[in-house]
Amino acid sequence: MLENNHIQIRDPFIYPNKDDGKYYMYGSTDKSIWGAGTGFDVYIGEDLNNWEGPYPVFRPMGDFYSNENFWAPEVHQYNGTYYMFATFLRKDNHHRGTAILRSDSLLGPFQPHSDGPVTPKEWDSLDGTLYIDEEGLPWMVFCHEWVQVGDGEICAVRLTEDLKGTVGDPVLLFHASDAPWPTSFKHQRLKSEHNYVTDGTFMFKASNGNLLMLWASFVNNIYAQGISLSVSGEITGPWVHDETPIYQNDGGHGMIFRTFEEKLMLTLHAPNQTPNERTKFIPILEENGKIIVQKQDQE
Repeated sequence: MLENNHIQIRDPFIYPNKDDGKYYMYGSTDKSIWGAGTGFDVYIGEDLNNWEGPYPVFRPMGDFYSNENFWAPEVHQYNGTYYMFATFLRKDNHHRGTAILRSDSLLGPFQPHSDGPVTPKEWDSLDGTLYIDEEGLPWMVFCHEWVQVGDGEICAVRLTEDLKGTVGDPVLLFHASDAPWPTSFKHQRLKSEHNYVTDGTFMFKASNGNLLMLWASFVNNIYAQGISLSVSGEITGPWVHDETPIYQNDGGHGMIFRTFEEKLMLTLHAPNQTPNERTKFIPILEENGKIIVQKQDQE
């Protein structure tokens, strides 16, 4: 068994499996996600602190469309099957994109389902997440990276019902700078002196019907977690943004899940420096459609 403080992981994603009463923790599990990709692993536990594993759930075959930057796997159940949304650097043009893998088991093995990444081929994109709208139609919400556009974007695109492709073009939801809390930074590769990050999208429907989006950026070069609200309740927005981050202690790429005791939990990785990334679990409350942190993590 391993405790959280012994597991290096970025972009943690928790799947509570009611069938066996266990939590499945996925994430970016390569020792260095910035280079060659090994695959993705899962950890299995009952108390969010002690975990068995790691168990391999994805290892690429020789003809796989990527061999580096294996990032941010999420696992969703859809029409009775498990789908993994994950980011990869394409071999053919060296642009990142989110692809969709499939398995009949939470333990994998996950196999390619979409024909490569479903984000636009010439875009640098990452961190796609699944959202099912009120009509039962699947969407992917993802980030168009700041490395390509300067002011990072969050976009949404309709998926085909079999999750193998897209319907129409992506819709721009907002830029990072539209929110009041992220701060800009200079980067020598880009002409603009005002670059803003968008990272780690995740959708959450509050009990009062509010549609919330978690996403990450930086405040004075410190990784932080923010929340935005769709005014219309539709994925296309318009979106309004919290004034301040919900977490700004060098952690982000969060998601929300409900424990087996029916308590809401925010999980993210912190700090944001390799190889020190660890999963943080932060109890939260929902009040009038807003997320309130019960106890701010100060580690």
